[in-house]
Amino acid sequence: MSVTDRCVRDTGMEQTERATASASDEGRYRLLVDAITDYAIYMLDPDGIITSWNAGAQRFKGYTADEILGSHFSRFFVPADREAGLPQRALRIAAAEGRFETEGWRVRKDGGQFWAHVVLDPILHPDGTLIGYAKITRDLTERKQAQEDLQRSEKQFRLLVNGVSDYAIYMLDPEGRVTNWNFGAERIKGYSRDEIVGEHFSRFFSPEDRERGEPQRGLATALKDGRFETEGWRIRKDGTRFWASVVVDRVDDEEGRVIGFAKITRDVTERKEAQEALAKANEALAQSQKMEAIGQLTGGIAHDFNNLLTAVIGSLEMARKRVGIDPPAVQSLIDNALEGARRGASLTQRMLAFARRQDLAPRTVDLAELVAGITAFLERSIGPELSIETRFPAGLSPAHIDPNQLETALLNLMVNARDAMDGGGVVTIEADEAAIEVARPGGLAVGRYVRLAVIDTGEGMDAETVKRAAEPFFTTKGVGKGTGLGLSMVHGLVSQSGGGLQIHSRKGEGTRVELWLPVATAALAPASTREPDVPVVPAEDRPLAILAVDDDGLVLMNTVAMLEDMGHRVFEAASGMEALDILRSEADIELVITDHAMPRMTGSQLAEAIRGEWPGLPIILATGYAELPPGGDNSLPKLSKPFGEYELAKAITATLGAGKAASPGAAIAGS
Repeated sequence: MSVTDRCVRDTGMEQTERATASASDEGRYRLLVDAITDYAIYMLDPDGIITSWNAGAQRFKGYTADEILGSHFSRFFVPADREAGLPQRALRIAAAEGRFETEGWRVRKDGGQFWAHVVLDPILHPDGTLIGYAKITRDLTERKQAQEDLQRSEKQFRLLVNGVSDYAIYMLDPEGRVTNWNFGAERIKGYSRDEIVGEHFSRFFSPEDRERGEPQRGLATALKDGRFETEGWRIRKDGTRFWASVVVDRVDDEEGRVIGFAKITRDVTERKEAQEALAKANEALAQSQKMEAIGQLTGGIAHDFNNLLTAVIGSLEMARKRVGIDPPAVQSLIDNALEGARRGASLTQRMLAFARRQDLAPRTVDLAELVAGITAFLERSIGPELSIETRFPAGLSPAHIDPNQLETALLNLMVNARDAMDGGGVVTIEADEAAIEVARPGGLAVGRYVRLAVIDTGEGMDAETVKRAAEPFFTTKGVGKGTGLGLSMVHGLVSQSGGGLQIHSRKGEGTRVELWLPVATAALAPASTREPDVPVVPAEDRPLAILAVDDDGLVLMNTVAMLEDMGHRVFEAASGMEALDILRSEADIELVITDHAMPRMTGSQLAEAIRGEWPGLPIILATGYAELPPGGDNSLPKLSKPFGEYELAKAITATLGAGKAASPGAAIAGS
């Protein structure tokens, strides 16, 4: 055989192989198109004449192939659209722009109408000549009637053939090897057809999913049930990941034999990120609401506890005075009981701090100067095993905070760091500035903040412990080694000051506690909201006629006893109405001391009624809160519970002394 003959033979064989491959590929697409009944897929010639017709088209529109082939596709349009030239405009746009997509009413063979989503793509000869159009139609009538159906329909809608770019649509053979590849698959996954056809589809899975056998499980499910649907991470050609919504349908031939799978993939990364962001926002809001509820409960308990401590401290002080120094054993027991009661008072102050009801005196504070001033004290408090390192940038803005409470908060954080760093190490205190530009539910408000952080290299906390760390009475230190109120006090301080607390920690990696404090500006409150102390000087050299009002019998009894011990003549009332009756019958009363939190008529309401009838009568309101609840008169000074005889005497002196220098009716107030 000559060289020429062999060349002719080889060329013929190559052409035959290419034709066979083309026919095989075309057959697979034909099977893919014919297997889908949810879409009408057919061809038009350049003039709009129908040249092919699939089972989906027959199901949607009611025409068999024999009835419709050779007809113009405009017969599916409603009369108004035909008159408006919509069919011709669709062909022109598809030819000029490479695609036409729309939704509108279409007409079936029986005259019924359905809402259709239509995609029209031009088909070009390799030389660029237009040879026809590929037309895909989907019945979306149900979607138009219900939004839920709309979402499901949209998910399944943009599925097929080249030209559909939002979905990766391709075929797999029974073993999972890719047999064809559309433009959407190339756009989403980054591989061209030549690079991927013949490869196993498991290459799109993450390594961990391949190790778990996810590719095989998906095919096995589709083989058994006819369909497999899932979401998960998939890998692009460049190695990046995207969150994919995946549907795998089994494809059978006419005799029911499995010949492969139709696979549809959609990139839904943005949706997943939005869902995760929403979930985080909801979690933050739920945590904020939980802490608010705990705060209200804790504040209420502290208020009631202060009432009890008022009775205990007052009674013990009076008992100590009456016992004198003899016998010493009894005096020692009373002193011990008083010390315990005062510790209880300190405990309630921490509870009120968490509940954001403590008395604050915020002012402009240079954090670097404040930390430098207490570093030596902190070093003595945490012991010689630990050292303190500070990092403060030059030009750091001042914060708006109560400096005394902030020092206490730093001491609590340093003690926590010491306990977490068994064996020594370095605790770092640093600060920088940050801004919140978009507020989230349960988060910080929009504004500028100084971020003061205490960082340790201790054992750290797991995620569940971090979530509960600021709750009152929650501690990991064991019985007798902590009250569980340190972090809760810090949380309450920064929250009441308009800031926030953030804890970053992992088990074995240490802890970073951040105090977000508002930057001090002229728009914030005055430098101090605490009233200056009034010098304790005798206001009167004679006994006073005093009305004591409290619905708590223990507190009332002790208040009366302390006033009588001071030499005053005392009237007592268990309610606001009873107090007004006494005032109307006893004209010589010179001072009223009343609790605020009373049923039916609060102390603030009683004070308002007194000012209406006796405008010059001084009033003292006793309180367990730093600020009155809604409806209280916070413009008045206060006598805080728990109080003893000294605090009561000081309040009377301050009230009557202020009354001489101020307008009639000066008062001390509380809740």
